[in-house]
Amino acid sequence: MMPIDDDEREILNAYEKGKLASIATKSELARFKAVARATGIKDRRVNIRLSSDDLNTIQAKALEQGIPYQTLIASVLHKYVTGRLAEKL
Repeated sequence: MMPIDDDEREILNAYEKGKLASIATKSELARFKAVARATGIKDRRVNIRLSSDDLNTIQAKALEQGIPYQTLIASVLHKYVTGRLAEKL
């Protein structure tokens, strides 16, 4: 895991002291919960072939983020199909 910077430490300290409060409305929280529930349901299996270089890079990026590489791949695909992954121009 990467070390946290001063800004992150300040946020963490405020959270641990109970100084932070949610600004989300009840409807937003309900929508977030529904999206999280739907995203968490993994009922299908897919096998794909990747180049060794691509897989090594994906695994390295996942390690940097502290998540399994399969989770990173699923997240990227989910963002793409929901239109939240934009191509750099």
